[in-house]
Amino acid sequence: MDLDPLLFNPAYAGFFDGTGRFGAVYRNQWASVSTPFQTLTTTAEFSLMRSARNRNGLNGSLWVSGDRAGTLGYGSTTASAIASYFQAIGNGDNLISVGLEAGVGQSGFSTEGIEMTDGTQSFRRTHAAYLTLGAGASWFCQWSETLYTKTGFSMRNINEPDISYLGVSDSRLARKWNLYTRAEWRGWPQCSLLPVVGFQHQGQFSELVYGCDVRWYVNERPRDYLAFSAGLLARHADAAAISLAVLWHEWTFAFCYDANISRLAEASHTLGAFEIGILYMISKKDKKHSAIPCPII
Repeated sequence: MDLDPLLFNPAYAGFFDGTGRFGAVYRNQWASVSTPFQTLTTTAEFSLMRSARNRNGLNGSLWVSGDRAGTLGYGSTTASAIASYFQAIGNGDNLISVGLEAGVGQSGFSTEGIEMTDGTQSFRRTHAAYLTLGAGASWFCQWSETLYTKTGFSMRNINEPDISYLGVSDSRLARKWNLYTRAEWRGWPQCSLLPVVGFQHQGQFSELVYGCDVRWYVNERPRDYLAFSAGLLARHADAAAISLAVLWHEWTFAFCYDANISRLAEASHTLGAFEIGILYMISKKDKKHSAIPCPII
């Protein structure tokens, strides 16, 4: 669910223990019902400035996402730039991070094969370009040597950009709210639990996701670092998902599959979506892996 947390909240840009991070996520959905809904997203994050003791710093990020859906080939492409700032509080066990985002997007479709019920009506355009703005904040807390939590809140499409194809000015992209929290509890020498809850709301639609991963640390030596993760997730009243991940050196490889359990299950034969992702982090030269790392210090 959170292979690349930047996609949940711009405040997570640069929120990791390294100097750079690159990721790609591909999702294929509803292939059993109609033409698949496909999405590909790539991200790049960099550390721009850090204080002498890493108590505060500035980070930058770029992400590009494109999707395509349905028989009309409806698709959209978005490219955004993010600037984020973090600040340690007290002895450094607490970190506050804020992020600002600005991006451009374009959506469109093909009119080939369209039959209008009203012969007097036509599309003024088949593509719409727009500017989108976003912001977010997050709080990381290291409660003990075996427990940390990370909580964030964000809002995207703050300016509600116009995406009309008929020249109707009130056809706008609704604001998207996101609340996300993740924890890790190292309850055993080589294993930990990572519960997660995420809530999104946009226009008339809401989504609640919750679940838990189990991570097994096979080898924590920097040169031989290896860990495996498996989890169960639920998208409330819609889907049940299983996720698998391998963390090897500075790489993370992840796979997620969800089975549809909504009222569409009869048509979809419970087949929902699969998602694959890869993440690479440029670590500090003196970095040492630990099971419960502070993300920056």
